[in-house]
Amino acid sequence: MIDVYGMSSPNVLKIIIALEELGFDYTFHNVDVVAGEQYGPEFVALNPLSKVPVIVDHDSFNGEPYTVFESGAILMYLAEKAGNLIPKDPRARMETMQWLVLQIANVGPYFGQHTHFLRHAPPDNEYSASRYRTLAGRVYDTLDKRLGVSAYLAGDEYTIADVATYPWAALYHDFHGMLWNDHPHLRRWCDLIAQRPAVIRSAAVHADIAANDPARSPNPSSEGVDRFFGRGAFARK
Repeated sequence: MIDVYGMSSPNVLKIIIALEELGFDYTFHNVDVVAGEQYGPEFVALNPLSKVPVIVDHDSFNGEPYTVFESGAILMYLAEKAGNLIPKDPRARMETMQWLVLQIANVGPYFGQHTHFLRHAPPDNEYSASRYRTLAGRVYDTLDKRLGVSAYLAGDEYTIADVATYPWAALYHDFHGMLWNDHPHLRRWCDLIAQRPAVIRSAAVHADIAANDPARSPNPSSEGVDRFFGRGAFARK
């Protein structure tokens, strides 16, 4: 059994997709990040950076529990354990790792920051909004170009690189104001992945997580939101 600690975010959804694809039994635990549960000593013992997702595999090395944090590391751990979603051929494996790292280093940070400034930036903060709109756009273009010559990100095989990237592209492309006509290959890929049985199951799980996610409360604590975003009284001076 694997315990999953998270919230209704793309980085958590990609872990749910991997678990469903690989057939692992898991239990999900909602972490109230607005209330600051991730800063409590029990959670910090799981992840010193106080972020979700985190997994605890109760049947890991030598049958002992093992904790993994950082979504990219979790995907690698799960794929290695199952012997699936990661190629054995060295060249194909390296392709997978490159596109997985591209997601971790570019898709997540740029899409996440673009989303943040669209939703939460003051109206006069055009510099930040423009910067991340441009950077996110470049990444969308890169993904589309790659998928114009490759069935999946790492080649002909569906891998953890696709699992990592799909939630971000599928959930945010429209919200970011991008046009699918500009990214037809990315759309083909998104539509193909959306039809996978494990992804369909994961979407239902994610909808249930979102419905019970305290962070999605219509009236969240202003102090909690400031703490989560690191602003106001929680900003570094």
